[in-house]
Amino acid sequence: MKLLFAKGDTKHFSRKVTEQDIAMFDAGIVHPVLSTFSLGRDAEWVCRLFVIDMKEPDEEGIGTSLEIYHKSPAFLNEIVNYTGTFEEHNKNNVLCSFKVHVGARLIAEGTTGQKILKKEKINQIFDSLSGEGS
Repeated sequence: MKLLFAKGDTKHFSRKVTEQDIAMFDAGIVHPVLSTFSLGRDAEWVCRLFVIDMKEPDEEGIGTSLEIYHKSPAFLNEIVNYTGTFEEHNKNNVLCSFKVHVGARLIAEGTTGQKILKKEKINQIFDSLSGEGS
């Protein structure tokens, strides 16, 4: 693992809200706005951008935590801007915070945690647990 970042370093990512991003379940559309689920996906992505730079070729990141405070709606076709902020690393754990905006309006904020492990170790963990729930 490469230690490239200091507390306060940032990464950015933007996405236009599409119909695939709105709040819906099997029973149908709940609201025609950006879902908390989609926010989580993209919050993890903006913070994963740090992990992509930090990991070695034989390593991979794996999510360990996600905390979202959804503050305001983002509507269809609006551009949503994600800012991930590097908070700390502790051994192979990486903690980031994020803020999500449409223009000046705060849509969400929270934190993500990821762990950087050897790919071989991840595969061993998955292999040992696969089939356990069958």
